Amino acid sequence: MSAAREVTYGADGLTMVGYLAQPQGGGPWPAVLIGHDGIGLHDYQRRRADDLAAHGYVALAMDYHGGQLFSGRPEAMLARTMPLIGDADRMRAIGHAALDVLLTVPGVAPERLAALGYGAGGRIVLELASAGVPFKAVAVVHPGLPDASAEDWTSVTGTFLVCTGSEDPLCTPDQVLTFSRALQDAGIDWRVNVYGGAKHAFWAQPTNPDGSPTGGNTHTKATVPGVGYHPAHTARAWRAVLDLLDETFGTLSETA
Repeated sequence: MSAAREVTYGADGLTMVGYLAQPQGGGPWPAVLIGHDGIGLHDYQRRRADDLAAHGYVALAMDYHGGQLFSGRPEAMLARTMPLIGDADRMRAIGHAALDVLLTVPGVAPERLAALGYGAGGRIVLELASAGVPFKAVAVVHPGLPDASAEDWTSVTGTFLVCTGSEDPLCTPDQVLTFSRALQDAGIDWRVNVYGGAKHAFWAQPTNPDGSPTGGNTHTKATVPGVGYHPAHTARAWRAVLDLLDETFGTLSETA
C-alpha cells in the first residue's frame, strides 16, 4: 500500500504544486526527486511517483511552472521554459526548493537519494547533481543536456542513466555522446540507452481535447517539432529506470 497527496511550496516567485507519493509505514525509505517535462507536471510523472512508492521509495514529483500545464500550448511553454534552462542558478534554486520538501518527509533516508528527470526536468536534476547534491543514481529521459566538461562532474559519485530516442531533435545522439564523454573523463559510472525510432517526449500519449487517449501515436494537439509517442520504448525506458534503482538500492518492497 502507498499514499499520495499534493504538496505546495514556494520557488521562483511562484506557488509550486508538487505530488508526493510514499509507502505506508515508518521507513527508512530511499527517496526519488522527479522533474517533469516542459509542458508541466503531467499525470504520467504522477504515475511514476505512484509506481516508485509501490516499489518502496518516497517520490516527489516537483513542479516548476506554478501549477500550470502547457499541453497544447507550445509557445507559452517555450516562453516559460527556455529562459529557465538558460539560467543554471535559477534551475538549482527551483530544484533545491523541491528537494528540501522531499528531505523533510518523515521516513526518508537522506543518504539514499536518487533523481529522475524528463526533458527540462532532466536538466534541473543534472544541475543539482553537478552542484553537489549527493544523488546515488540519476536517470534522465530525453533530457535537456548542458554544455558539460569533465571538470563540472569530478565531485559526482552517483551512477547516471540517459535514455533518448534516435530521432529526438532536442536530445540527439551526438549531444548524448558529448555529454557522456564528459562523464567518462570525470570517472563517473554511466550508461546510455538510445531507442531506435523514438522522438522527443516519447512517453507522452496523445489525447483528445477531453483528455481521453486518441488510440494512436500521433499528437492531435499542438506540440514543439520532433515530439512523438512510442509506447514500446516508453515501457523499456521505465524498466531501465527501475533497473538502475534496484541496482543502486537493492530490490525494495513496502515491507522493507
